[in-house]
Amino acid sequence: MIIAILSGFILAGFTPLLSRYAKKVIPQIYPLLPLGLFLYFFQFVFGIKAEEFIPFPYEWIPSYGIDLNFRLDGLSLLFALLITGIGTLVFFYTSYYLKGHTYLDRFYGYLAMFMASMLGLVLSDNLITMFVFWELTSITSFFLIGFNNEEASSRKSAMTALGITGLGGLVLLGGLIWMGFIGNSFSFTELLSSPEILKEHSSYSWIIFLIFIGAFTKSAQFPFHFWLPGAMKAPTPVSTYLHSATMVKAGIYLLARFTPLLGDTLLWNGTLIVVGGITMVYAAAHSLFRTDLKSILAYSTISALGILVFLIGVGTKEALLGAVLFILTHALYKATLFLITGIIDHETGTRDVTRLAGLQKVMKPVAFAGYVAAFSSAGIPLFLGFISKEVMYEATFHFGGYAIVLTSLLVLTKIFLFVAGFWVGVKPFTGNLPEPFKKVHLPSPLLWVPPVLMATLSVIFGVFPFLLDNFMQAVYSNLSTDPTGIHLAIWHGFHWIIVLSLLTLVLGFGIYYMLKPSEALGKKVMRFDSFAPIQLSENLGNGFGAFAKYWTGFFQNGYLRNYVITILLFLTFLAGYRLLYGVNIHLDWSQISQITPSEFIVVVLMVTSIFFALFASTRTGVIVALGIIGLANCLFFLYYSAPDLAMTQFSIDTLTVLLFMLVLFRLPKNKTFSSKRIRIRDAILSILFGTLISVLALEVFEAPSSSEISDYYAENAYLLAKGKNVVNVILVDFRGFDTMVESVVLVIAALGVFSLLKLDLNPSKKD
Repeated sequence: MIIAILSGFILAGFTPLLSRYAKKVIPQIYPLLPLGLFLYFFQFVFGIKAEEFIPFPYEWIPSYGIDLNFRLDGLSLLFALLITGIGTLVFFYTSYYLKGHTYLDRFYGYLAMFMASMLGLVLSDNLITMFVFWELTSITSFFLIGFNNEEASSRKSAMTALGITGLGGLVLLGGLIWMGFIGNSFSFTELLSSPEILKEHSSYSWIIFLIFIGAFTKSAQFPFHFWLPGAMKAPTPVSTYLHSATMVKAGIYLLARFTPLLGDTLLWNGTLIVVGGITMVYAAAHSLFRTDLKSILAYSTISALGILVFLIGVGTKEALLGAVLFILTHALYKATLFLITGIIDHETGTRDVTRLAGLQKVMKPVAFAGYVAAFSSAGIPLFLGFISKEVMYEATFHFGGYAIVLTSLLVLTKIFLFVAGFWVGVKPFTGNLPEPFKKVHLPSPLLWVPPVLMATLSVIFGVFPFLLDNFMQAVYSNLSTDPTGIHLAIWHGFHWIIVLSLLTLVLGFGIYYMLKPSEALGKKVMRFDSFAPIQLSENLGNGFGAFAKYWTGFFQNGYLRNYVITILLFLTFLAGYRLLYGVNIHLDWSQISQITPSEFIVVVLMVTSIFFALFASTRTGVIVALGIIGLANCLFFLYYSAPDLAMTQFSIDTLTVLLFMLVLFRLPKNKTFSSKRIRIRDAILSILFGTLISVLALEVFEAPSSSEISDYYAENAYLLAKGKNVVNVILVDFRGFDTMVESVVLVIAALGVFSLLKLDLNPSKKD
């Protein structure tokens, strides 16, 4: 299993090497990987049973409870088949769609990594491992969305998608870690054995809030939905693979996976119903104001994702069954429509639905796939979309007191999606063929065979839905503990659900024939753009940027003295806040040794040097005075039997004085001295800071000391490190890596100082 998951990364790693020798062969070889993986996962379809899973354990970091454990059950198998099955068709489709592209090999590498990331996400049994793959999907999708990086719009779309999903991923990490600590395990299987621990915990509401943010940002739920339409700047294979069948459903997978663990509470179900309901109606309505085929599909995809969140929130047997069935239904018809859009754009050079018509005369197989996908999207009988729509209506119609409201919202959404699906799958192929498209011809089978295959599956499963019974039972059992068997059929007798379904079709057909796509409709919506979530987020970003500029300009203004003042002020307030609780100093003067004449002389020397540094009129005098203070400190180290520290202090102090003197030669002469006001300010700050540090130092002397650590070093310095100098052993052995990093920092600082000394700020000026 681990090889199957990581194979995409392995293949992507070899892409730069293979492209040098077989760049033209890569499009022929790489599609074999998802095909092989699809066949590998397909063998489990007939063996996987309800309420069963196949574990694949691999150790990774067991000391932290992080393992590469994978879990294959009905839900993960459904997503694995979609990822590899649609991935296979997209890989073949890409070989012709981007034929001759300079970076085609790079594109295949990104696709392979994304596929591997999605497989790792849906199959992971460990929460931390799941998060790692979750973030990998965001990173790889960033490269795919911004593949046309020479276009500013593509770069912006990629950054927006990464920013939104990355922020959601960061929040999600907090929720997953919180869950792991409360449940005392990061294994989903172990957590699932006792879900009441999480549901009854006081932090339950915070955990699901964090989980929701991660899922909503990934699956483009309102108000985080705006990144998805922008991501349509990516090539069609990316839109097909990421935004219809895989990445955008990662959040749906997360909610479905955690439903038996965190669901079945008012907070969980109520939040999902509200967010999903708003998203599905809002996005479905927006799809009717677009004229670009990809834009229509983008908003209809957001609406479909809202339906899935809505159904998971409803949480009944019919709702959960409708959700898992719609995951398959939507993936088949939406991927088909995206691929058809790519074919239309590739052959006609436009995606404007107002200009497209009559293409069935020159692209019959493509038209067939478009009709089937549109009919399935609309929920017409004998297509898979009809089966899923019936189950959805059944779920809301029997939801108790809110049945009328929820059913009305769902019916309204399906009517809007009916029209959007027909605009993309039917309108471009019906009517008279415009003169500019007379020369359009059927493209390579590599383009039209993939959508035809998926359309055919929509028909087969729509006519023979019982073929999905056992598999859907296995998928459904991962979301609910209800043991009721599942039996899908076209006809269940005449009842209100049939009436609602017919009403959807009648109103959908009516709106389709009365309402024509036009730019005028889009302009009517543009007047509200100032209130749109994308505009609000951009305003927030601009405001934060302006604040950051002001903040940086105020604190990072280039004056070292201001940096020092800021740091000392912060530390002074921090230490002063600590003293609000009182001072705990009770010195025993009898234990303090008498001051010797030599110590008194050194103290007088230090005090004299301090005052000399304060009132010196030259920089050289200040540096000399500070050097004397440092040497006086060395004498104190010698008096108290620390010759090694004295030598270290002496070396550092001498080097510091020399560096200061070297820098002084490069600085301009003093023109003005500090004003009296500045000197008073600095004096007050220095006295406050020094007093607070003195008080804290005296408190430290009063605190009880523990010698466990020092005793350990003393006892083991020679035994473990073969060194008798305990301090040196600590530096080079026990804290070896820390010392190495400090040495590197010093070297970098030294190089920086050397570079500044050699810097010529006016190279054009001649000596």
